Amino acid sequence: MFYPEELVEEVRQKNDIVDVVSGYVKLQKKGGSFWGLCPFHNEKSPSFSVSGDKQMYHCFGCGEGGNVFTFLMKYENFTFPEAVRALADRAGVTLPREEQSEETRRRANRRARLLEVNREAAKYFYYQLRSPHGENGLRYLKKRELSDETIHRFGLGYAGKSGASLVEYLREKGFEDELIKEAGLATFSEKRGLVSQFWNRVMFPIQDINHRVIGFGGRVMGDGEPKYLNSPETPVFDKRRNLYGLNYARTARVGNLILCEGYMDVIAMHQAGFTQAVASLGTAFTAEQAALLHRYTENVLLAYDSDGAGVKAALRGIGILREAGITGKVIDMRPYKDPDEFIKNLGKEAFQERIDHAENSFFFEIRILEGQFDQGDPEEKTRFHREIAKKLCEFTEDVERENYLQAVADKYHIGFENLRKLVTAYAAQTGLAKPVWRPRSGVQQRSDPEENAKKSQRLLITWITDEPQIYGKISRYVTAEDFTEELYRKVAGRLFEELDQGSFHPAGIISMFEDEEEQREAASLFNASLPRLENIKEREKALHDILYSVKKNSYEYYTAKLGTDVNALKQVIDGKKALEELAKTHISLDAG
Repeated sequence: MFYPEELVEEVRQKNDIVDVVSGYVKLQKKGGSFWGLCPFHNEKSPSFSVSGDKQMYHCFGCGEGGNVFTFLMKYENFTFPEAVRALADRAGVTLPREEQSEETRRRANRRARLLEVNREAAKYFYYQLRSPHGENGLRYLKKRELSDETIHRFGLGYAGKSGASLVEYLREKGFEDELIKEAGLATFSEKRGLVSQFWNRVMFPIQDINHRVIGFGGRVMGDGEPKYLNSPETPVFDKRRNLYGLNYARTARVGNLILCEGYMDVIAMHQAGFTQAVASLGTAFTAEQAALLHRYTENVLLAYDSDGAGVKAALRGIGILREAGITGKVIDMRPYKDPDEFIKNLGKEAFQERIDHAENSFFFEIRILEGQFDQGDPEEKTRFHREIAKKLCEFTEDVERENYLQAVADKYHIGFENLRKLVTAYAAQTGLAKPVWRPRSGVQQRSDPEENAKKSQRLLITWITDEPQIYGKISRYVTAEDFTEELYRKVAGRLFEELDQGSFHPAGIISMFEDEEEQREAASLFNASLPRLENIKEREKALHDILYSVKKNSYEYYTAKLGTDVNALKQVIDGKKALEELAKTHISLDAG
């Protein structure tokens, strides 16, 4: 839902960012800011800064930054409207109600009822496990060495010997038969009537990221089939778009998520302290699940079974992760089959070591490929090298392909130039781009002029927000049009407009941007590392140099656009005049 800018700003101003963030991160005041360990990446020394003056946060380690809305969006994975609503509730600000059609209201009410019946079913299974009827299920879970705390945390339960008892219980709670069926908790037959398919099974409630029960998985006790039975697709349960355990794993904050095959693997890993573990829901890993993972991390470790089926699933998963832009690695489970078995036999310290040394997904693919060829046979070995060359051509980025080419050549003792020729030949055959040519002189590239220009613009914006009084001293020389990056220009335009009016709110400026990446980049403009100069003359010279650099870049930028941009001529004329004046002007930082 769209909220007016004035209302969004009211919500932001009524939620002090230090108060909000301190509810998630332990902060300690140092100087004019508060510092703590960044919740968005794993670190041992605090690099996460929260400024009460600017009402912004910035991590000097990973680059995350923004205002109070950005923080909640990143930490809780909220959309912008969700973050506004959450903070409005916190501050007691009344938001306008969204107009809904009758059909929309009907669907929302139906979804709410489906979630209610699922929650009630979860309670039924939970208490059944703790009753005399659940003795068989509880014995199984204890045999799997699960603690009472773990059983409680995951809401594990038991479906009794009869499929009719759950239906009777839900009817008593006021749920109609049609709703019970729609929730996937029971099916109807002429012979038996409405009965649940879940009986004589340990039950695993499946929750969405907001801890709402959306479905169930059941593990049969004994030799019945199927061994695992999951809820069917319903209006609240889409197997392709959810992951078991993600409601807990999303707040693990360890820099990665671990993808497992089954419920018990996830639960065993969480019990051992690896709370970043998740699993797909009885189906093969999907692109939709990869996209969901990408909302929380860029690094996924695969902890699939070490048998043939597990290796095949891992190879498939690697491709899906790569397509989603996620870096995938593979945890070596050998000599054991799965994480649960590994941890029980070797302990969590050994498993952590396997995590720390997880195998690069490309090298995992090559290692599996290697096993398909007889390395003692020259013909087979040559075919293996050709297959490596084919896989190297899958990298679309020249630099990445070149780096892997060098690494593979070193690892498998293949002559670098020989492997390069194979890659080039295969690329030519298939029409793929040939590997980038890398000069061997060792001469480093010169600094990027464009990046230097952007750095000067970032420094100037940060300096102005840190010391707003200097704007009055330099406003005659600089305008928003001098900022040649579009995002920088928008930020400067709003900043200068507010300063001209006598007040400014850097945190409010970030709310202009809807895209999370743009919000992060905008926040970085207010948190550039300024030169630490105590001597006022040195500070004045530094400010003059930064301002001159911004103006010079602006002059060159618009000069290059002459003939194609009707506004460029005015900018060039004004820019040249300002540069000439700046060259002989001293900017004083004295309070007067």
